[in-house]
Amino acid sequence: MMFLKEVFLVFIGLSAGGIIAAGVFAFLAIIGIFPRLIGITHTKKHILLYESFIILGGVLGNIWDIYEFPIGFGGNPVLGIYGLSAGIFVGILVMSLAETLKALPVMSRRIHLAVGLQYLILSLGLGKMMGSLLYFTGNLGK
Repeated sequence: MMFLKEVFLVFIGLSAGGIIAAGVFAFLAIIGIFPRLIGITHTKKHILLYESFIILGGVLGNIWDIYEFPIGFGGNPVLGIYGLSAGIFVGILVMSLAETLKALPVMSRRIHLAVGLQYLILSLGLGKMMGSLLYFTGNLGK
C-alpha cells in the first residue's frame, strides 16, 4: 500500500512539474523570444536544433536543481559561462516583455526621441550589466 502511495505521489509531482514547465515554455514562445532569436540570427534551417536545446536545457536545469550536482571543472569558468548565458537570457526576456507591452515606443515618445532607440536599449543593458558587476564584485558602496 505504501508503494502505491509513493507511485501516485511521483505521478502527481511529475505531472504538475510538466504542466508548469510547459506553461513557462509556452509563455516564452508567445512573447516571441524564440522566433525573434531565430529571425535575427537567420538560422531558420536549424529550428529542430533550437527545439532540442530548449528541451534539453529545461530538463537538465530541473535535474540540476533537484539533485544539486556540484559544478566541478574548476568552478569559475563554468560559472562565468553560466552567468553570461543566464544574463543574455534574462536580457532577451526583459526586452521581449518590453516589446510585447510596447513600453519602449511609449517611453521614446514621452522623451521625444526621434532617432537612436537602439542606443537607448544598449544603454539600458549596459547599465544593468554594470550594476550587476558592481554588486557581485563587492565594489558597490565601498
